[in-house]
Amino acid sequence: MIRKFFPLDKNYLLEEAQVHARQPLLVQLVEKVKTTYLQKHNPLGLDDNFTLRIKDFQSKSLKPLESFYQNLAAVYRYKHGENQLEFVWDGREHIEKYQTEWQATFEEWISCFCKHELFLQAVLDLTVFLPDNRHAALAENKMNHFILTHFEMRLHKNKGLVAIKAA
Repeated sequence: MIRKFFPLDKNYLLEEAQVHARQPLLVQLVEKVKTTYLQKHNPLGLDDNFTLRIKDFQSKSLKPLESFYQNLAAVYRYKHGENQLEFVWDGREHIEKYQTEWQATFEEWISCFCKHELFLQAVLDLTVFLPDNRHAALAENKMNHFILTHFEMRLHKNKGLVAIKAA
């Protein structure tokens, strides 16, 4: 996954910690979205084909969510990724410290995103309903829109991650 998203994207220990945490965090993302969606749209817990499909979904491949994860990880590195190592006084390794902090931030951001209906639908489209969904690219664009609006950052193919300046 090593890719420079901005000129000073050189905290390789942080990036390595993010790579190691990818799979469990994506599973956690899908479970959080499923739970939030069902609480919001089926508070009585009545089972029909639609809700059973969501409840019974077990993620075999989370590949459609990896692009979003990489972009979110890049935003975190942009905002929090110092290139200089700091002293870690509690005896942990740097990579362990980075992984703990990244996981906490990821969980916080996902909780915030799950408050939006479009985000919930986009994740469900990319996971539960992917075989039926012909518009997966549209769902990916919706998810990247949350990065744009929440962090005021845009991902350009040539320039990488760029902060949007207010006029």
